[in-house]
Parts: sequence; C-alpha cells; structure tokens
Amino acid sequence: MTPQPNPEAGAAVKAADRDHVFHSWSAQELIDPLAVAGAEGSYFWDYDGRRYLDFSSGLVYTNVGYQHPKIVAAIQEQAARMTTFAPAFAIEARSEAARLIAERTPGDLDKIFFTNGGADAVEHAIRMARLHTGRPKVLSAYRSYHGGTQQAVNLTGDPRRWASDSGTAGVVHFWAPYLYRSRFYAETEEQECARALEHLETTIAFEGPSTVAAIILETIPGTAGIMVPPPGYLAGVREICDKHGIVFVLDEVMAGFGRTGEWFAADLFDVTPDLLTFAKGVNSGYVPLGGVAISGAIAETFGKRPYPGGLTYSGHPLACAAAVATIDVMAEEGVVENAARLGESVVGPELRALAERHPSVGEVRGVGMFWALELVRDRETREPLVPYNAAGEANAPMAAFAAAAKKGGLWPFVNMNRTHVVPPCNISEAELKEGLAALDSALSVADEYTG
Repeated sequence: MTPQPNPEAGAAVKAADRDHVFHSWSAQELIDPLAVAGAEGSYFWDYDGRRYLDFSSGLVYTNVGYQHPKIVAAIQEQAARMTTFAPAFAIEARSEAARLIAERTPGDLDKIFFTNGGADAVEHAIRMARLHTGRPKVLSAYRSYHGGTQQAVNLTGDPRRWASDSGTAGVVHFWAPYLYRSRFYAETEEQECARALEHLETTIAFEGPSTVAAIILETIPGTAGIMVPPPGYLAGVREICDKHGIVFVLDEVMAGFGRTGEWFAADLFDVTPDLLTFAKGVNSGYVPLGGVAISGAIAETFGKRPYPGGLTYSGHPLACAAAVATIDVMAEEGVVENAARLGESVVGPELRALAERHPSVGEVRGVGMFWALELVRDRETREPLVPYNAAGEANAPMAAFAAAAKKGGLWPFVNMNRTHVVPPCNISEAELKEGLAALDSALSVADEYTG
C-alpha cells in the first residue's frame, strides 16, 4: 500500500485526539502523538505520507506485522458468523484457540483462562496462586513490568509502580540476574546465577517460606531491558519453588508467541512453570486478548471449588478467531523459525558490529526478534547515557537519538537508556537490514554525548 498524503485529515485526527483522548503514562499537555494514517506489514505511515519501519512492533505485539490478510479475513468471517457471546458457553473460536495455545505451552499447561490482556492475566494468575496455596505474598523482580492494573502494577519493579504502590499488596521485590549491572559483584554468568539464586533463597527465608504464594518472573524481561537470564537460573528458581511449595509464574506477555525464536521463551530454558501468562503476540494485537495457561495441579484446585473470577469478554469470539488465524499463520509461514534464524544470522551479528563502531553502545543482548542496546556515556564506567528514570532535559540524549531514528524512517522502541530492536517476527532480511542501517545512523547522534 502506497501512503497518500492527506495533511488536512491528519490535522483533524490530531485535533480530536487533543480534545478528547487521555493518553497512558503521559503528562497530557506535554505530548504530541503522531497521527497514523495506515499500516501494513512491518511499516506504518502518517498523514504527510512519511513511512516508518516499525522496530517496536506497536508495543511489542505485532508479531506477524500489520494487516495480515489471513487474520483480517478470519476476524471478518467470525464477525459475520457470531460477533460476540458470553464466556459461560462453549464457542468454536474460543475452544479452538484454547486448544492451539495448549498444544504449544510447555508441560501440562493445558487449561486456558482467557482475559482481555496481559495485566489482567497477571491479576488472575496471582489470584489463582494465592487461592491454590492459601498464602498471601508474591515475590517479583525489581527490573520488571507486569501491567498497569492494581495488583500487576504493584508487582512491577520499574518506576511506573511508584505512584500506585499501596505498600499493602503483599508484594516483595528482589534482584534478578543482570550481569552488566550486577547487584552481586559478579564477574561471570556462573557467579551471577549462583549469587542471584542465593539472594532469592535468603529473601524467601526472611519473608517466611510458608507465607509466599508465588514467584513471578518475566521469562526474559521486556521493557526492563531484555536481560536473558544466565543458564541455570530459571531451573534454579523452579527448584526453589518446588522446595517450598511456591507457585512459579512465568510472564510471557511480551516474550511469547515467537518473539524469542520459540513459541514460548520457557522453551529456551527447558523450564515449565505452574502458571504462564500471555497476551500481545497471541493474535498480533489485532483484537485485545490475553490469558493464563494453567497446570493440572492448579486446575484441579478449582475442579469442584468455584474459581472466584471472570471477565465479561473472556475469550471474546473475535479475539479468539484472530488468535486461531495468527497461530495458523505462524505455523504455515514459519514465523517462529524466521525469528530464530534472522536473530542469529542477522540481528545479533549486525548489532555487535554496531557496538564496535559506536562508543555509545555499552552492551548488546537478546535472542530471536528480542534485542536491546544499552547506551552509555562511558564504556569503561558503564555510566548510562541518561540517568535512571530521566525526564525533560536529563533525557535529552535519548530524545535526540530517537528523533534521529524517526527522521531516518525508523520507529524505535526507547526506554530509559536503552533502545530495543523488536520488529515483527516475520520481518524480511532486507527490511531488517534497512532498519539496522537507520539505527546505525541514529547511534551517531548518541555518540555525540559520550566522552
């Protein structure tokens, strides 16, 4: 599809947005949202006809890109057949989506509770864990994001939690492994893994193992920095949970459905949690959908005991039809394999080459279509390019980098002192190289702030 400039329409869209839309995570008078006219595949464009290669996949959810014709057709067909129906009934699209998801989840996670997105999936996973164990506390990592609803944002470790942190949510935070900025004075991955597990064991001991219902971790943290856990860490957490009767929850809202070159990131580490949350890539974000994949033991808890939770739109037919089509497309078109192959042969090598050329790149890390560049002022001291949670003038270097990327036709995913490379999982090699070339150019702007 060729973008057709229509600045008058764009101005009208912007005016209505300014007058009536209240935006997430923003000071309303300080933002200037881009008016988007259309999108297709790995690209979107504005009303002035400027096209952007989307290295953010929306919010890391368009795993098969925008406007995939087979998914659009499936939504249209489902709308013609049955637009909506209450969740207490057995509906073909809902049943088939659950079956296809259960086929791909690790271990015996064969029961699927559908939600409207990732945050409420986390809410329900924690509720299930507390009811299953009869315990109140949940442990989560500081560098994490689990959603914007009340329990999920309290579980979150990043600064978006602060304004809503009640201090009474039964949440205890701990340090997960992150060798580049180790809290354990580690020098190797082996040391980082061992010391992080020891820290977790100590935290549990001091909190009281009999009070801890669950440990929740993003299998690979997303917005917090795409820190791939060291070998053995997740298996070690699994052992700790088994030792103390704690429910192990993996949050795969961002990492799931091909993003890491596997259907689920847990498959990279050969670990099966008790509960697994998902959303985003399950249907490429075409219609809101999330869920919890539930182990046999936890499902049995609610075999004859009612589960006290539900949502009006749980397993919405349009969303589930989109999920069925997305999973079928991913299987037929080798999308998961594409993410794995291009991540290993193109993204990883190219990003490491960028790091050699740009003094602003402190570390490259990732897998599949899930990568981060940590930007620094000084490679030796590892001082971040901008301070933690920087805003305004303090964030100027990252703002300048992002502006340069957009000027070059690349839409980046930027958070704190990092830029993430998270394009659609079905992106072509040519598109990837186009985006990496634009990233190369934008990093020259970040380099200006090093010294």
